[in-house]
Amino acid sequence: MSAQHPLFPGNAPDVEAAFQAAPDEVVAEILDGELYVFPRPARPHTRAASRLNASIGGPFDLGAGGPGGWVILVELELHLGPGPDKVVPDLAGWRRERMPDALGPEDAPAHYDIAPDWVCEVISPRTERIDRGKKMRIYRREGVRHAWLINPIAQTLEVYRLDDGRWWLIETYEGDATVQTEPFEAIELPLADLWAR
Repeated sequence: MSAQHPLFPGNAPDVEAAFQAAPDEVVAEILDGELYVFPRPARPHTRAASRLNASIGGPFDLGAGGPGGWVILVELELHLGPGPDKVVPDLAGWRRERMPDALGPEDAPAHYDIAPDWVCEVISPRTERIDRGKKMRIYRREGVRHAWLINPIAQTLEVYRLDDGRWWLIETYEGDATVQTEPFEAIELPLADLWAR
């Protein structure tokens, strides 16, 4: 049995060291005590995440043409649970009352340790198994209320809600549909915008 890291007693020191040593050109995550390293996302993935942030960030984070009341962040590092698991969702959102100060004090760490109210994973062939499996289980354990899975190649959006400790698929939207869906049902979201070139 390997010794534990003093700051992160749930993760082995070699896993923490490898996580810290991961180069900037990869996405490193610790999930259930294991290190996962993925190449930076491909262009369809990056484009869909960027367009989604533009579509919901203005109305919900800035209150421009929408209700406001949210903090929306892109590719942030979350430290969740006792390990902690170190998860990097493509987008995450908190209701403003749960995160009144997204910047925190000047000496705040780069990561966040408050579970979001909503996460979005843009899935790809390289990440789909982990996104649907380990990461969704971690988000469920931490009580994340809503999760979206977007596949820019198949042009689909899956919307999940957490109820009674289980993920429920609310709806799968595809192609060029315009949707109004939780937790951002206050606006219409044209999916065609996410797949735009």
